[in-house]
Amino acid sequence: MAVSLVHPFTLVLAVVLLSSSPAVAEAAATTELEEAVLTLDAGNFSEVVSKHQFIVVEFYAPWCGHCKQLAPEYEKAAAILRKHDPPVVLAKVDAYDERNKEIKDKYQVHSYPTIKIIENGGSNVRNYGGPRDAEGIVEYLTKQVGPASIELRSAEEAARSISDKGVVLVGVFPEFVGTEYENFMAVAEKKRSDYDFFHTSDAGILPRGDQAVKGPLVRLFKPFDELFVDSKDFDKDALEKFIEVSGFPTVVTFDADPTNHKFLERYYSTPSAKAMLFLNFSDDRIEAFKSQIQEAASQFSVANNISFLIGDVEAAERAFQYFGLKESDVPLLFVIAQTGKYLNPTIDPDQIIPWMKQYIYGNLVPYVKSEPIPKVNDQPVKVVVADNIDDVVFNSGKNVLLEFYAPWCGHCRKLAPILEEVAVSFQDDEDVVIAKMDGTANDIPTDFEVDGYPTIYFYSTTGDLLSYNGGRTAEDIIGFIKKNKGPKAGPAAAVDKVTQTGTVEEEVTSSLPSSPVKDEL
Repeated sequence: MAVSLVHPFTLVLAVVLLSSSPAVAEAAATTELEEAVLTLDAGNFSEVVSKHQFIVVEFYAPWCGHCKQLAPEYEKAAAILRKHDPPVVLAKVDAYDERNKEIKDKYQVHSYPTIKIIENGGSNVRNYGGPRDAEGIVEYLTKQVGPASIELRSAEEAARSISDKGVVLVGVFPEFVGTEYENFMAVAEKKRSDYDFFHTSDAGILPRGDQAVKGPLVRLFKPFDELFVDSKDFDKDALEKFIEVSGFPTVVTFDADPTNHKFLERYYSTPSAKAMLFLNFSDDRIEAFKSQIQEAASQFSVANNISFLIGDVEAAERAFQYFGLKESDVPLLFVIAQTGKYLNPTIDPDQIIPWMKQYIYGNLVPYVKSEPIPKVNDQPVKVVVADNIDDVVFNSGKNVLLEFYAPWCGHCRKLAPILEEVAVSFQDDEDVVIAKMDGTANDIPTDFEVDGYPTIYFYSTTGDLLSYNGGRTAEDIIGFIKKNKGPKAGPAAAVDKVTQTGTVEEEVTSSLPSSPVKDEL
């Protein structure tokens, strides 16, 4: 058995980005608000979209908790934006309705809620990257419906526009004509969902950088690292690359600031080792920790393909729980890589760089997280932990149905009595075992692909490993076991043969297009 030491970061992403979702609104919206959002379906979608130069569409599922949280905020925003000049239309589609499957597939909807900005009658589509509260939605979309880049004419305008809350691009041009200007505007149109763009003919009004420069150049302002960077390469691809590289922090901050969410999304989706320093930001040594993790990132990030993060335990509570870390261990430096998972609890600032060097040199022993093996395991549904999964599953010589669950997962709680019923029904069959494993408290073997909870696998006496994606009734699960269980056998060696037919997941969704569309966390 090999232990999975690289977590499914699509799952982490859902935990990270949605743990601060807006609170559920008090009461149902008024009739006026309910009428503000257009309801689209397969019958009217194409007709409505074709009539609008700019329309925003939410793809939702009726059972999705986060869709329900978003609904009143989306309605309020729609009521305000329809009075905007020009009006901004907000719409919604029940993407879970099988009749709307073609629309869902066309717009690559893989999780709920998904919001798309559709322009020019449907010819241009981009993701919505803004807040999920009414005020934030209005502010974000008001910017999106206007010009992609706004001219700055005074130092006061520049000061208001270039804040310390996000990445801002300013093009400096002697004249607003020519290839450089046109390429800048084209990139601004393409990237406007993620960044604010401005242009000026006077660098003297800008708050930082060479104020005498005449351009053409692009100045990227950011609230981290060196605060601003200039580029004179106006090739479109080069300009996009400049923005992506220079606009990303050397060390990502995980706190309550929503402007950091897009950095977290990219951090967890980047294929690299992850070095995460978690502590209380109220720690009186916070500046020393920030300085040392920044220096570690400067030394090791590029050369060793390591992405660095510093996180406030309070803001990162859900992610902290997901990784199964203990708050008593903070300040904690935590590395996840293909070679293993490594922890250094209660670390001091001056220990960060030496410990990272030991990791890079390969001198650290990987840590395998496991709950204690239960001393008594006599309930119908057996408890499995990382330290006994070989004995209970792979080497038991039995047919084992194993559920991976999370304590905070509502769907897992609903499934619990059903698995109990299944286990009781097989109590007289000594060749069948029903078991469960807390995926947040134990490292999961690489034999299993767990992208969400609950995920169920079945390991037969013949060594076949099958993922279960059938119905959630006791009858469905019992029928699956009877159909797939192997004959009575002696202790079986671990077998590498894995047959995957899709994981069962409802609380989280994989980012792969072929994955089932489920609720986000």
